[in-house]
Order: sequence, then C-alpha cells, then structure tokens
Amino acid sequence: MATLRLDDLRQHSDVLRSRDGEAITVRFVEPRDAEALQNYFRGLSSRSRYNRFFGAISELPPTLLDRFIHVGEADQFSVVATMKVDGFETIVGEARYSFDFETSSFEFGLSIDDRWQGHGIGKALLKNLECRAAAFGAEHLFGDTLRSNDAMIALARKCGYALTNTPGDWRLTRFRKEIQNKVYVEPQEIPCASWRLAAVSPRAMSSLAV
Repeated sequence: MATLRLDDLRQHSDVLRSRDGEAITVRFVEPRDAEALQNYFRGLSSRSRYNRFFGAISELPPTLLDRFIHVGEADQFSVVATMKVDGFETIVGEARYSFDFETSSFEFGLSIDDRWQGHGIGKALLKNLECRAAAFGAEHLFGDTLRSNDAMIALARKCGYALTNTPGDWRLTRFRKEIQNKVYVEPQEIPCASWRLAAVSPRAMSSLAV
C-alpha cells in the first residue's frame, strides 16, 4: 500500500472530550510527529511500555517508529490523541489499528500517558476507534493485553468487551466486541463526524483502504 497523502489524513480528525471537558484531538500520525511520538513512548513508565508492547523497551526501535509514522502501509494505521498543555500540542495517548476485509475484523492497541490516566481519555479514544471500525464496516473489534494489565482489562469491561483467552499465548487476554446492531454501521449513526463522512463516501474509504 502506498503511504496516504497528508490531505487524506487531515480530514479525518476528531475532537473528543475528557471527563473534565477538556478538548482532545485524535488525528492520524504524520512523519513530522516522529520525534514527539518517540518522546511520548520514552516518557511512559516502564510498566506502561511493557503493557503496550508485551516486553521491555525504552523507546521505539527505528523500524517500528517508521511504521508508526507512515500511516496506511501494510494496512496499518496510527493515531495520536493530543491536548493543548501550556499552549503546546502534547501527545497524551496513541493507538494503532488494522482492518481485515476478509474477516471484517478490526484489531487495535492503545496507550495513555501515565500522567493523564484517570481523565477518561482512554475511554474516549476507545470509543473513537469504534467509530473508525464502524466506518470500515467491521463486524467485530478486538485487542490483546497482558493478563496483568488491570487498567486495560477494566476499561475493556466498562466499554462492553468480552474477555477470552488469546490463542497461542497464555500471557495474554483478548477483549472483543461484536458489532451486531445495525445502528453501528449506519453512517448517520456513527458518532464521529469525520467517520460519518468516510462511511458514506466510497472515495474517502478507498483512500484509506486500497
């Protein structure tokens, strides 16, 4: 897959709200974000990085950072959640996801800056990912997390995900939500404006999934 044009990416940004009503912008990662994204991961606690990548790392390896900042390659997409902090755009969370057209499944993983956990950002970001899944026409969403990641497991339960064993890895738990109700796939009912537009525009969706 060719890397998406920045114009294609920027039209798919959403403004969410934290539990305290603060604005959170969710947008696709761009190449200009490489240093800020790397600093975000360096700034996570060791436990948070371990939970996100299922292993001990201090920063993103160059090959993985390159995949994060080139959205659309190998059908992988990366987004950041940003807020204005002291007048500067600051990354407070991130997510990476993919959509499998053959199985209609949407797989994702996410993290929230330790300093911003407990503000409802994780729940808002997860709901935004559900918008994106709905726009793709996904039948179910899922992700995997360590069995010891109590925060992610609690968030998944709170948002209606069922927990099962992850096939082939005893360390992990899979959280999964079926999209069975037609309300999830009717474009006018998708609660994120940019993804309502994408769902009703074949050109927009083809630019994200060719």
